[in-house]
Amino acid sequence: MKPLRIILAGLGVRGRHWAEVISRSPCCEIAAYADPNLAARDRMAAQYGARPAFDTPEAALEAVPDAGALLLANPPVGRLDQVEAAVRRNIPLLVEKPLALDVHEAAEMVARAEHAAVPLMVGLNFRYLAVTKATQRLLAEATVGQPEFARFTYERYRDGNRPDLNKYPLTMDQPMLWEQSIHHFDLLRYVYGRTPLTVQCVTWNPSWSMYASDANVAALFTFEGGLVVNYQGTWQSGWAEPHFEWRTDCTNGIITQRHQFGELFYAERTAAALTRVELPPHEQWITETQGLLDAFVDTVVDHQPLQCSGADHLWSLAMVQACIVSAREGRCVSIASLLPERAGDSEHIL
Repeated sequence: MKPLRIILAGLGVRGRHWAEVISRSPCCEIAAYADPNLAARDRMAAQYGARPAFDTPEAALEAVPDAGALLLANPPVGRLDQVEAAVRRNIPLLVEKPLALDVHEAAEMVARAEHAAVPLMVGLNFRYLAVTKATQRLLAEATVGQPEFARFTYERYRDGNRPDLNKYPLTMDQPMLWEQSIHHFDLLRYVYGRTPLTVQCVTWNPSWSMYASDANVAALFTFEGGLVVNYQGTWQSGWAEPHFEWRTDCTNGIITQRHQFGELFYAERTAAALTRVELPPHEQWITETQGLLDAFVDTVVDHQPLQCSGADHLWSLAMVQACIVSAREGRCVSIASLLPERAGDSEHIL
């Protein structure tokens, strides 16, 4: 079988993860690079081999007729034209989250891809962590009963001026929500398998923040079935040491994850100590990205059902936009009310 030839657009931090994963895959190869930054293109060629290189994904699609997929690891601005260029050529798409910075624009991308029957997958790599699958299994088996409330805490001092980090979040609106919380909201939906209903949210920027817009978020979500989730996410913590905990309180005990890439435990209500869940070895940013790529190849090559679909992603985008509206207007917001009419009527696919 010929390898799937992928145009890789966006050669920053995340693009380098993708280049590493594609280069290791026996099923895929990089067909071309696309990035307006010449230095980034040169660095990628030096590390992963020379390829045709272009300023834009559209130019790459025009010049590489045998490309089998387009992977957008670039900033989430101006993607509608890029998606349209791929759809016109019947080229499957794997797009890093968030699909867009507006749920209506994202819905337009989804509609165009669906109309042309072109797969559009969103790069939600945290779904493919072993700890995520293990948490789902604990819940499915009711190891400590049924979930009723949860606390999700992600606290970080993200130095946006570091040379190894993308710079565009420094000036974007609500960078924590769009760039980081979107992952967390997707995990809440995916792991609990429930539709989000409402949110009450505040966002703020501490006095020391280097970000132009609010970098910190606190939100209270309700999900179908009465599940309540208390969320706090910060990119401008007062301490450089990161902290993560996702604790789910269930009818007979708790499930708690102590690191965003692992450290999973559970305990029955009267247990004196936590029980560790053993997880397989993990190479950070690579193992779960490989899982995402494998799922994409399964769809494109073997015609398996699409995972992490653009249509499903609209719900997580609506959670972000509902948080923004709630913070701005100081009220509880219905998440479904932020979805375009067609998306709100569609199946809540997980």
